[in-house]
Amino acid sequence: MQQRKYALFVFAGILAIALAASARADVKLPHVFGSHMVVQRDAKLPVWGWADAGEKVTVQLGDGATVSTTASDDGAWRVMLPPVPAGGPMTMTVTGKNTITLDDVLTGEVWVCSGQSNMQWTVSSSLNPQEEIAAAKYPQIRLLTIPRKLSPVPVSDVEAEWQVCAPETIPGFSACAYYFGRHLHKELGVPVGLINTSWGGTRIEPWTPPVGFEAVPKLEAIHKEALLRDPKSDAYKGRLEAYLKQGEAWIAGARKAMAEETILAPMPEYPKELLPIQNQQQPVALYNGMIHALAPFAIRGAIWYQGESNHREGMLYTEKMKALIGGWRTVWGQGDFPFYYVQICPYIYGNENPYILPEFWEAQAAALTIPNTGMVVAGDIGNLQDIHPKNKQEVGRRLALWALAKDYGKKDLVYSGPMFQAMDIEGDKIRIRFDHVGGGLASRDGKPLDWFEIIGKETDFTKANAAIDGETVVVSAPEVKDPVAVRFAWHKTAEPNLMNKEGLPAVPFQAGEVPVRDLLALKIAEAKDYELVYDLDIAKADKDVTYDVDRRAQIAGKFDRIAYFLELQKEGEATQYAYVSMDAFTDDLSKIGVPTVASKAVFQQKVANMNVISNVEGIVNDAGLKGGNIEFWPHNYGPPNTANIPNASSELWDFGDQLADPVDGYGSMQVHNYEAKQTIFAINKWKGGASADVGIGNSPGKTRDWTFVSNGNQFIVKRLRVLVRVKK
Repeated sequence: MQQRKYALFVFAGILAIALAASARADVKLPHVFGSHMVVQRDAKLPVWGWADAGEKVTVQLGDGATVSTTASDDGAWRVMLPPVPAGGPMTMTVTGKNTITLDDVLTGEVWVCSGQSNMQWTVSSSLNPQEEIAAAKYPQIRLLTIPRKLSPVPVSDVEAEWQVCAPETIPGFSACAYYFGRHLHKELGVPVGLINTSWGGTRIEPWTPPVGFEAVPKLEAIHKEALLRDPKSDAYKGRLEAYLKQGEAWIAGARKAMAEETILAPMPEYPKELLPIQNQQQPVALYNGMIHALAPFAIRGAIWYQGESNHREGMLYTEKMKALIGGWRTVWGQGDFPFYYVQICPYIYGNENPYILPEFWEAQAAALTIPNTGMVVAGDIGNLQDIHPKNKQEVGRRLALWALAKDYGKKDLVYSGPMFQAMDIEGDKIRIRFDHVGGGLASRDGKPLDWFEIIGKETDFTKANAAIDGETVVVSAPEVKDPVAVRFAWHKTAEPNLMNKEGLPAVPFQAGEVPVRDLLALKIAEAKDYELVYDLDIAKADKDVTYDVDRRAQIAGKFDRIAYFLELQKEGEATQYAYVSMDAFTDDLSKIGVPTVASKAVFQQKVANMNVISNVEGIVNDAGLKGGNIEFWPHNYGPPNTANIPNASSELWDFGDQLADPVDGYGSMQVHNYEAKQTIFAINKWKGGASADVGIGNSPGKTRDWTFVSNGNQFIVKRLRVLVRVKK
């Protein structure tokens, strides 16, 4: 019986080995190749896969030529089929030791469609879903949806299957991609293949390959981060080798400590920068898991709808677009294929500064300098209350207009709305010239043009009267006699009515030289005797404050006075400011800025010879004031007046508060005049960044020092400068 069991065991082992060998012998294709797919017409067609090392593989598409190759030592193989005109259906056969047959293959136009939620947004969630789903009977449109998966390393395949466009298959597909492809199919009369690889809420960095970051100098830090997570890179190996040497030294020391019965330090911590990718927002995570396996499948181009998750980055996004587009073009190896994208729509974004979004629009528009790109503006079909506007039909159509005009020879097609070209100052008016005026400029609703603003040498940006004059727009405002700059749709809620007669909306822009007005220099005479140490946009503050300007290293000599200048401006209102200087309360420059934990600044004390200048009503303006005191610390704090500051309350948060644990707490940076019973300025909870507590004068309500008000989002400008007077 035992021998019989052993014989059966041996037989089973032999069978398993034979089956495994058979499995290894099978020629295989990645899932981007499949029945019902569309392959790119009139282009060389890379086909690749895996087989046994040295195995001969032959590929044929329809009645075309057969192309053969031999699998390399690692089993990889690749052939290049000759171009095929639009048509089908046909069969692709791949033959090695086995044969793969792909049926119902069409040749036509293939586009990759990617981005975040507005690209992922489905037909069933978009405008008129029931009618659109019922009408989705386009058997020559084919759909491939890539599963949402991140990967720490590039993957060679994805679990996806091509589907024929039909009412049963279209509801969960990308609406933006479908309506783009549908318009192309109707206009061109050829099959269209759409590869949807998108993931809601994602940033641009995870979609970008390392080679893309490498080519953009301003993104060097991201490139280094990506390399340190790549086990194949020299950077990863070098850092790991250094850690292993540390570990070996520790082990040797540990053995010695054990033998000598002495205390042992903990083992060196594994380098965090070498940890594998763990979430979908990390650089290259989605390129690895959702893009790499698609290249070099032959495509015509790509469409992209993303940016909401990066919209606070301003012009840096242009650099990231360069990395994404350049990186994809490199890994596909098809040259500068077309890349068309959507400018994100107006949206409230809570209490966010209303000019952050226009600055992002400017960055998106600047990406048009990348060769063979195009941008769709959709601000007229957005929804200020919904970051996912439902009219994806028009978004897809506008993307298709770019492709039809640029890639498919539709010479007379108007494919873009008006774009700023130039401006001329004509006395008290500015004349704006545009590209892409089409059949002429027009107002979408028939009302006077809106969302134009101009600024003069002595005036702030002012709402302008705007009138169409031929192919130009002339803007002016009675208050602005000497205009120098203009901006259009420069607000997060802007839905302007300027368009061309083809119905395509104008692109937001700003132009001209905006005057630089420094209130510190204009209003504070004594500031000329001081040197700037720090300059901070409080909206950018965080636990560890990084100043926009940090001149500590340039300050030579000792200083005897310290000054603060805070500017606050709400939208449409004049700037409030408060300047206060005082005798130096420390000789350490690191302790005069925002009192973070790292700065070790903790001050609840009076200050001498305080000078105050402010345009806020009620603030006592004078020199040599004797009632100055400061409350600088990173701690929590409460109202008890344990410091016995005159006139302070022990029940209200004001100018006589008591600090408390934890050290890394709420945070207070306050300057007061206790004789006048007033706060001069306060910056609290700076870790809240845009929602910090900020104010000049006493705050209303239950506190007098702006504690707990979380009002920072109300201001479009909140700038702090810190200065010192160096001893002569």
